[in-house]
Amino acid sequence: MASETENPKDAALAEQGQAVTVEAKDGAGSSASSQLVTDGSVLSPQPSTSPDDPLNWSWAKKHSVLLALIPGSMLSDWALTWGTVVFELQAPEWNMTVEAVAQSVSPGIFMQGPGGLLSVPLCQRYGRLPVLFWSQLLSLAFTIGATFAPDYASFTAMRTLQGFFGAAPQVIGLSIVHDMFFFHERARKVNIWAASFLIGPYLGPFISSLLLQHLGWRPDFGVLAGFYGFSLLMVIVFGDETLFDRTNLEKRETSESAVTGTRRSFSVAGHVSRLLGIEGFRTSAGRPGLWTVFSHQLLLLTRPYLFLPTALFIMPITMWTIGMVSTISQFVLPPPIAGGYGFSLIAFSMLYFAPMIGTLVAEAWGHWFNDFLARRFMGRYSLESRLFAVYPAVLVGAAGLIVFGQTLQHHLSWVGLAFGWGMLCFCTLANMTAISAYLLDCLPDHAALTGAWLNFWRVIGGFTVTYFQIQWVVRNGPGISFGCQAVVIVGAAFAVVATQVYGKKWRAKFPAPAPEN
Repeated sequence: MASETENPKDAALAEQGQAVTVEAKDGAGSSASSQLVTDGSVLSPQPSTSPDDPLNWSWAKKHSVLLALIPGSMLSDWALTWGTVVFELQAPEWNMTVEAVAQSVSPGIFMQGPGGLLSVPLCQRYGRLPVLFWSQLLSLAFTIGATFAPDYASFTAMRTLQGFFGAAPQVIGLSIVHDMFFFHERARKVNIWAASFLIGPYLGPFISSLLLQHLGWRPDFGVLAGFYGFSLLMVIVFGDETLFDRTNLEKRETSESAVTGTRRSFSVAGHVSRLLGIEGFRTSAGRPGLWTVFSHQLLLLTRPYLFLPTALFIMPITMWTIGMVSTISQFVLPPPIAGGYGFSLIAFSMLYFAPMIGTLVAEAWGHWFNDFLARRFMGRYSLESRLFAVYPAVLVGAAGLIVFGQTLQHHLSWVGLAFGWGMLCFCTLANMTAISAYLLDCLPDHAALTGAWLNFWRVIGGFTVTYFQIQWVVRNGPGISFGCQAVVIVGAAFAVVATQVYGKKWRAKFPAPAPEN
């Protein structure tokens, strides 16, 4: 819906991208104030008059809060894949095989799923900021524990808890984006947030493998603890509470502490109270209980417009991506006589530039293409127009898997491996952004719940693939196995086709639960 300003000054402000307030007549002849932006379109959602409303924060304030979220999102997978390059050093210390030591990463990957699901009721009840703060603090503690672990069992336990508590930023990121940004801004911000946690699995082992040239595995993990310390510091300095109760604004005006995040001026004591969750606990009356949120979370999974694009599409897409990063060393490190490429550790580290470049290209692509779709189709068609972004990305990903498999099968230049891997990672981020933006549009009042299911299915796929990826390649050859993976992601795209065709009817027939905040 679009409206035009009646005042030339307001029109000029709108052209500059600034919000303006105009009086618009409705069908009954009454007038209502509406804020416009850029091309004269009405802002959605309409911000309140409160300066504490995150929608009213300045550009710098919004992006500093988003910046505080980014390190934790990157570290969620970064921390787990960081340890995938130290197995050879741990095995002789613990008198185990490399294959046995490698199993230490699997429980941590799996626990990201339930960890993300359980963080949602907490962030809906007590606020986003304390969940983010405690997630980073506890992840730091368990990373230090893994650094000094005396044996395999205690190391695996620390890594499992690290995965459980470190998953929160990947889940609450959608809520923070929803809380602070308007509809026309969200796809770009979701793209930035998704890029941060999808580049993490490659940036982690890249840095770790370089450090191992000069450090043992324990000092290497000490550096990882330092990264978590940095993330925690970013949350403390730049983080802020974005939870804002729009259903009770009159009460807000009579009470400075009606909900988490309400304050007239900054104070250190108030900031600490919000970080620790004290204020969130004290002001949680009237918000949904933990069981209410969890039941809504389960109910959402029965909605086909959420289940199909997450469980039947995102899971197989990310399954192969995580499988690739978990097994790439076994393809390139062995000498040519053993079927590998004989990469040195330095050369292996450099190979991680391929998926990182693919992810960054996808970030640039999504930054432009999602906005193009919104301008071109969203006004005339339904929210399912967002899903047009899926199809070109799927074709790139399928081609990447074929290139990777055929390169391995015929032992062609390693450049084919790099291009294939990068193309698959482009596919992953482009599709994650498209699906996330679509679900955020469909379920704007359940952003955290949606983020939890996106993370859950992504993790489930990544956890299962580690148990059969290598065996499949050994049994059938890389050409067939990676070719079949390409067929799988093309087939999975039909779940998106069904959602695009029937999504509008499904949303009408199976509405979302009542808003919680």
